[in-house]
Amino acid sequence: MHGLGNDFVVIDAISQNVNLSTEQIQLIADRHVGIGCDQLLRVERPTTQADFRYRIFNADGGEVEQCGNGARCFARFVHDRGLTNKNEIAVETNTGIIYPRLEADGQVSVNMGAPRFNPAALPFLADELKTRYRITHHSESINIGAVSIGNPHAVYKVSNTDAAPVKSLGPTISTHPDFPQGVNAGFMQIINRNHIRLRVFERGVGETLACGTGACAAMVIGRQWGELDDCVKVDLPGGQLLIRWQGDAEAVWMTGPATHVFEGKIKI
Repeated sequence: MHGLGNDFVVIDAISQNVNLSTEQIQLIADRHVGIGCDQLLRVERPTTQADFRYRIFNADGGEVEQCGNGARCFARFVHDRGLTNKNEIAVETNTGIIYPRLEADGQVSVNMGAPRFNPAALPFLADELKTRYRITHHSESINIGAVSIGNPHAVYKVSNTDAAPVKSLGPTISTHPDFPQGVNAGFMQIINRNHIRLRVFERGVGETLACGTGACAAMVIGRQWGELDDCVKVDLPGGQLLIRWQGDAEAVWMTGPATHVFEGKIKI
C-alpha cells in the first residue's frame, strides 16, 4: 500500500502467526531482493480496549512510534480485509490511541492526538521549552522547531524546497546528538498562511515521497510561529495532505488518500 508514495508492506498478524527478525524486516523492505517499502506495518490484536494494535518498523528494521501515512493505510486495510465493518476505529500505538476515519469520498482522516512540545517528549536535549531552537551543524547554527506527533520531528524553514539541502542536511539533523533517539527532519517552504510545501528525511529510512506525521509537525510548528492558519494544505513530493489544528491542547487532524497496490506471498 502507499499514502502519497510513502509505501508500506502491511501484514495481518491477527489471522496468521507472524514473528519477524530485524534481518527479515530488512530483507522485505529491500527494493532489490525483497518486496521494497519505507515501512513495514503490523496489524495486531489490541492489548487495551482499542479495536486494533498498530506497530511500525522502518526499512532498517527498527520499530518506531508512529506513522501518519501508514495510519491511513492501516484503516483502509482492516476495513477492506473484513477485519472490521466500522468506518471509525480506535487504534493502539506505542504512544497512545489514534482514531482513523474512512470518509465518504474514499479519503481517510486521522485524529493524531495533541502535539507535544516538551523537549523530553521527543526526546530532545534542550534546557527549556521554546518555539525555536538553535542546533549546531558543522560549526554553523540553524534554527528549528521541535515537536512530537507520536514520533519526533525537527522542522527547518527554507525558501524553496526544490533547492533545500535534504540530502546533505537531512542525515545530519536526523542523527544529531541533541536527539538521542534520532529525529525526522522536515524542510518547510511557506507559500501562504494556508499552503506549504514540504520534504522530509525520515530517520532509519531517508527521504520519502510523503510523511504524514511530518506534515502535521510542519503545520503545527508553522502555526506556533504565527505564520500559518488552522487549516493548511501540505504539498509533498507524492501529493497533498490537509492538516487541521485549532491550537493549544487540541488534536491534529490529517486527511489524505490510502492506496492498495498489490498483495501476495513471500518466502523468507
